Amino acid sequence: MKAFQEYYPENLAHCYGCGAKNEHGHRIKTFWDGDETVTRFTPEPFHTAVPGFTYGGLLASLIDCHGTGTAAAAMYRQEGRAMDTLPAFRFVTGSLHVDYLKPTPISETLEIRGRIKEIKGRKVVVEATVYAAGVATARGEIVAIQMPENFGTPVS
Repeated sequence: MKAFQEYYPENLAHCYGCGAKNEHGHRIKTFWDGDETVTRFTPEPFHTAVPGFTYGGLLASLIDCHGTGTAAAAMYRQEGRAMDTLPAFRFVTGSLHVDYLKPTPISETLEIRGRIKEIKGRKVVVEATVYAAGVATARGEIVAIQMPENFGTPVS
């Protein structure tokens, strides 16, 4: 099974969090798991906030990119379309809210689970939770907005 991000058109695959074309980014991979979505990510030592714990900004970026990928997959699913059909659904973040529930150990592979709260027009609301060793450490809500087809095209 291919990750959602593997379907992104080449010109829209440069995001630091989820873009396969960004060699310095996280390059997360998100998949369906029933009605939820799941991403796994292992923090590196340079993702340290204080010794032994993961930097909160990393958690926010994982929630953000997990949410926008989930939004795209949800729109395809709602329309009964395969993720490799055109026009491509791509989303940007309209808002991001993160609650940090507990310190997140840096020594654990993180699991980010997403759930669709609402799809309304070009807007998808996703709730995502970060787990470390099965313990919820952060929770976020992403309002993802569908990109217009000409988004990213240079203005002349």
